[in-house]
Amino acid sequence: MCTDSKIMKGQDYMENGKKMYVTAEEAAEMLGVSTGYAYKIIRGLNEELKAKGYRTICGKVPTKYFEEKFYGLTVAM
Repeated sequence: MCTDSKIMKGQDYMENGKKMYVTAEEAAEMLGVSTGYAYKIIRGLNEELKAKGYRTICGKVPTKYFEEKFYGLTVAM
């Protein structure tokens, strides 16, 4: 059993307590758009990550990357 794991309520969390991924439902709520449009946004962000050589998960995007793209926070990936 891994004691260093940061898993709460079935979600993966980073060491600072923030979620590792933003789901389409969460993105829709944060951005005030429909869930369908949020999936389209996440699909585009995941395509950008794939072009940079990263693996992606459908319907989710890393929280740091999402914040960088929408809130202008600087994140080194």
